[in-house]
Amino acid sequence: MNKAVKSIFILAGEPSADIIGAELVAELHKREKKLHFLGVGGERLGQSFSSIFPMNDLSVMGFSDVIKKLPKLLFRARQVTKYILAKRPDIVILIDSQEFSKTIAKALRKNNFSNPIILYVAPTVWAWKPHRAPILAKYIDEIFALFPFEVEVIRSLNGPKTSYVGHPTLKLISPIKPSLQDNKGALAIYPGSRMGEITRHLPVFEKIAKKLASNKNINSVILPTLPHLEKKIKKIVANWEIDVIIIADEKQKQLALNTTKLAIISAGTISLELALAHIPMIATYIPDRLQLFYYNRAGKPFICLPNILLKREVVAEIFPDKNLHENLYSGANILLNDKKAREKQIFAFQEMRKILAEGENNNRQEAAERVLSYL
Repeated sequence: MNKAVKSIFILAGEPSADIIGAELVAELHKREKKLHFLGVGGERLGQSFSSIFPMNDLSVMGFSDVIKKLPKLLFRARQVTKYILAKRPDIVILIDSQEFSKTIAKALRKNNFSNPIILYVAPTVWAWKPHRAPILAKYIDEIFALFPFEVEVIRSLNGPKTSYVGHPTLKLISPIKPSLQDNKGALAIYPGSRMGEITRHLPVFEKIAKKLASNKNINSVILPTLPHLEKKIKKIVANWEIDVIIIADEKQKQLALNTTKLAIISAGTISLELALAHIPMIATYIPDRLQLFYYNRAGKPFICLPNILLKREVVAEIFPDKNLHENLYSGANILLNDKKAREKQIFAFQEMRKILAEGENNNRQEAAERVLSYL
C-alpha cells in the first residue's frame, strides 16, 4: 500500500451497520495508521468521523415507509453522491441499506467514479430477485458476505466477486448458561428498529404480552430498543395494562439476555443474536402491502436467519391472518411450558452456531485485509 494517507468513505444507514462499520474501522486501524475515514454513521462510527447527516434519516423498512420518506431519501442520495464525487475517497464501503446503497453505487459509476466500491452485507437477491445479481456486478467491485452459503449462491447467479467475512455477532454473543434457562425469566419484546415496523408490531405484541405476563415462567416484560427510539416507545407503552421495562443502554441490553425466558420478535437481525444466545423465540412480520406482494411472489421464503441458515423452520414464522394473535400466543405458550420444545429449538441454535463457526475456521477472510488489498 502507498504510504500516503488513504481515505475511506463508509455508509451505515442503521444500527447493525453502524456496529459492523465500527468493528471494521477498528480492525483497519490495527493494520494501518495512515487512514482517513468519512461518511455516514451512528454513535459508534461517530467516534471515527463526523457523519455528514444523521444516520436515522436512512432507517426505513417497507415500501410504504420508503414512500413516506422518499423526498428526504432522494435528497440524501444526491447529497452522498455529490460528497463522494467531491472528496474522491480511495474506496467506498456501503454497509447494507441495500436499495439506498445500490442507488449510490449506480450514481457514482454514472459519474465516472472508478475507485473500488464494496457492498458489505450481501443482498438477498438469491431469495427475492435473483435476476438482479448480474446487474450488481456492473457497479460493485466486491461483496462482503456475512454467511458462508452466500458466496456460492451469488457466484452461481453471476453476481459480483464475493468474500465471506463472517458475522460480528458470532464473536460478541455467548450462549446463556443452561442453569439460567431453567429459571423464571423475562418476556422480551422486539418490535423492530424502525418506527414503521414498531407501529405495525406493537399493537399485536401488546395483546400477546398481556396474556403471557401471568405465565408462571415469566417474571417481567422487557422491551430492548435504541436510544433515539426510547422516548417514543415509552409514550406508546405508557397506556398498556402491564408494566414494561424499556432498555436502551447497550450494556443493559446484553445483561438482559441472561434473564430472558422467551422472545417475541419482528423477524430480522435480532433473530440471529437471540439464536446465538440460545434464547427461545417466536417470530412474526407484519408487512405493508407491497412487501407482502413480493414475499408471496418469491414463494414465501424464510425470513428468520436461523431458518435460512439451517434450511428449515426452527423458529416459527407466524404471518398475519385472522388467527395471528391466537397463533402467536399458542406458539409462545408451547415454548414457555414445554421443556422439550425449548430444548429442541436451543439444540437447533447450537447447530447453527456450529455451521457459522466452521465457516469462520475454514473459509472466512478478514474484511480489513480485503479492504486494504484495494489500497
